[in-house]
Amino acid sequence: MISDIIAIIRDYWLLLLIGQYPNGPIGGLAATLMLSVLAIAFAFPVSIAFALARLSKSPFLNWPVTALVYFTRGVPLLMLILWGYFLVPLVTGANVPSFLTMLVTLVVYQGAFLSEVVRGGIVALGHGQMEAARALGHSYLGAMRFVILPQALYNVIPSIISVFVATIKDTTLGYVINVPDLTFAASQINNQLLTQPFQVFFILAAVYYVICWSLSQVAVLTERRITRKRAGTAPLPTAKSLKLAALTDQPS
Repeated sequence: MISDIIAIIRDYWLLLLIGQYPNGPIGGLAATLMLSVLAIAFAFPVSIAFALARLSKSPFLNWPVTALVYFTRGVPLLMLILWGYFLVPLVTGANVPSFLTMLVTLVVYQGAFLSEVVRGGIVALGHGQMEAARALGHSYLGAMRFVILPQALYNVIPSIISVFVATIKDTTLGYVINVPDLTFAASQINNQLLTQPFQVFFILAAVYYVICWSLSQVAVLTERRITRKRAGTAPLPTAKSLKLAALTDQPS
């Protein structure tokens, strides 16, 4: 079996890496990473907008966005992909490429999930940060831009990386609408070989595992670094404070 896996990698590594390119659209692992990076890049500003709308006191912003977030999180991603793929051409009459359909679906889907991460980071800071910023003369948006969001986004970097890992795994669903990603390339190889499906999809699983495990380790290391930085910013005890603590702890 190991010899079969090595032979498949030797014969089809280019198809797994870039798909049919340059004789066709770029695919394989390159398309998977491209789709994931673009999805998280566009979902990030969407998530900030959703989070701010959910924190807004205006019902015209809060209620529709809250409904959209809950609906998106409650519906399977596969359903959203199929709706986008079949409904958009039906309504607009335009032939939308499958890659674009998958990208827009991932942006909306991951934007909804990421908005809860961003909102949680903002809420975790407490009201004191906003009150202090407003006391210094910042407007609400100014305080969010210069005081709240930089701290909140820094604190949730590990969670953002975790969402990126989930996005990479979610790209496998693009296979059902013929997105030429890594899963699609593996399926093409399997259709050519016919007799070695386990070996082909074992290679596919191994590639996804290496990528996702590596990014997960980056998230863990980043979280540890943030924790150490938080601990390092705590004020060091002075001689006066230590003396006062010692006097306080003495029994009466």
